[in-house]
Amino acid sequence: MKAAVVRSFTEPLTVEERPVPTPAPHQVLVRMETSGLCHTDIHAARGDWPVKPAPPFVPGHEGIGVVEAVGDQVNHLSAGDRVAIPWLGEACGHCDHCVSGWETLCLEQSNSGYSVDGSHTEYAVAHGTYVVPVPEGIDPLDAAPLTCAGVTTYKAVKLSGARPGARVLVSGIGGLGHLALQYARIFGAETIAVDVTDEKLTLARELGADHVIDARTQDVAEEAQKLGGADAAISLAVSNESFSAAYGSLRRGGTLVLVALPAEGTLALPVFDTVLNGITVVGSIVGTREDLAEVFRLHRLGRTRVVRETRRLDDINSSIDEVLEGKVSGRLVFDLR
Repeated sequence: MKAAVVRSFTEPLTVEERPVPTPAPHQVLVRMETSGLCHTDIHAARGDWPVKPAPPFVPGHEGIGVVEAVGDQVNHLSAGDRVAIPWLGEACGHCDHCVSGWETLCLEQSNSGYSVDGSHTEYAVAHGTYVVPVPEGIDPLDAAPLTCAGVTTYKAVKLSGARPGARVLVSGIGGLGHLALQYARIFGAETIAVDVTDEKLTLARELGADHVIDARTQDVAEEAQKLGGADAAISLAVSNESFSAAYGSLRRGGTLVLVALPAEGTLALPVFDTVLNGITVVGSIVGTREDLAEVFRLHRLGRTRVVRETRRLDDINSSIDEVLEGKVSGRLVFDLR
């Protein structure tokens, strides 16, 4: 089988032939159909974060495919089922986080494409309990970005307190932000979209943003405050400056939701303003299996639109360059069929 492999943090990925893996008793073997390219894959391939993966490994955690074989301990899935391989590859299942609906905070978790091989390959094995069924009627090319970009931003919008009458600012209308904007609208909020490219600002308008701010020529905080300030700001742009601008956009009692993870990400909080204005700052990690199931149901109902382009796995290095150069409006998805 063909797989994209990280062999060094300082070298391009190699696309090489590997044997098709055999599932362990708790695993399923999945013939991959599509796999989305997430910025986390790029961080993983470059060893950007403090906890680094161990090369060689296969990145990818937006994988959609069809089950080909199941291990002896898997009794709720069968060959022919379409499933998603998400970021949460496995958790302990018994800690206080796992049993209280916060499995994504489990200290013993394994992550697809980071601590275990992921989905940028023609065949992958995954824990049968932690793959998520993909409903009939969803295009696998759409399902792939929903598996991380979708569920991550859906969880962030949930944590933001978005509701009818609230004003939600989305900073960065890219692979994640174009979905966050749609979820905020589904929750009934007034929306403010922020970006620095004409293409993404146009996309924000097409997706129904109530207000659009061009951070190249406008002061984000100032413009947001003219509107009354944001009840919540969801920070998806990979820059420290965008974090500060999102913080400054908040009205009293507002919530800043941090999602993006720059390699050297920092946020200096003014303690006086944070306390007196009753500001909440929350970190939002990817959503749970149930969150992803909800994301799929919303998409099947026609509530969301996935903006994506397809590439071949052989083009993974040039695809990474496209993402880093800001040439992609939505999400890149590898078509493995």
